[in-house]
Amino acid sequence: MSWHAHLHLDYRQEAARSVARFRHDGPLRILQSLYPEGDAICHNVLVHPPGGLVGGDTLDIDIEAADGSHGLITTPGASRFYRCEGELALQRTRIRLAKGARLEWLPLEAICYSGCRAENRLTIEAEPGAEMIGWDVTALGLPNANQPFERGTYLQHIEVPGVWLERGRIDAADQRLLQSPLGFGGHRCIASLFFVSGTPAARARREALLALARTAIDAHGRQESAGATSPHAEIVVLRVLAPVVEPAMQLLRQVWQAWRAELWQLPASSPRIWAT
Repeated sequence: MSWHAHLHLDYRQEAARSVARFRHDGPLRILQSLYPEGDAICHNVLVHPPGGLVGGDTLDIDIEAADGSHGLITTPGASRFYRCEGELALQRTRIRLAKGARLEWLPLEAICYSGCRAENRLTIEAEPGAEMIGWDVTALGLPNANQPFERGTYLQHIEVPGVWLERGRIDAADQRLLQSPLGFGGHRCIASLFFVSGTPAARARREALLALARTAIDAHGRQESAGATSPHAEIVVLRVLAPVVEPAMQLLRQVWQAWRAELWQLPASSPRIWAT
């Protein structure tokens, strides 16, 4: 039996408070809104009770943020794409930001189990004046549990229409990609942190974000497997390869905190669920 779950999450500013309204169909929902940073920023945890996707399962996530709202979204644990026979397992996330909206999209990693056939798509539309920090973390198999990614395919798609497109298919049989120093070099975690602006950012602002990312890369000793760039005036991105998730996630969290301080003058405030 396949699951097709849909969640629509809507952020609005009501009396100087960012408020989340949602509706859902199937096993996908949002837990209670939290305000550890005050009323201006609404923290939410996205929950998928089945815990993973198999062939034929589809998760559709639609997020909208209105002018003046600020939402932060994370998950309680990793997403999992299990072994599939036949049909694809598909997750589609669409984010639409109105003028003046801010969003932080910070889900924990997606784990690709051996034998999966999966697609994970993220599309972001930002109106002028809107801004977002987000990340995408993928783990190929579970190396520490002796469960390597030996079979299967995974398509990763991240897009800001007309501005930026990251799209790649990972096939477990493609050893040139997985093992070559020109590919993943044996690493099994691929991660990206990105800043998206609906208005072209000033060069000095983008250079400040790049400098923060590169300083963190140097401090973590990941000069050979991480890099930061600005492929467009509305995009800054940090890319990381790591043998497992933990070192990549540590780097992403540090740079995310530095970026939100630089961009929005906000202190580090990690979601409470990360500490559990």
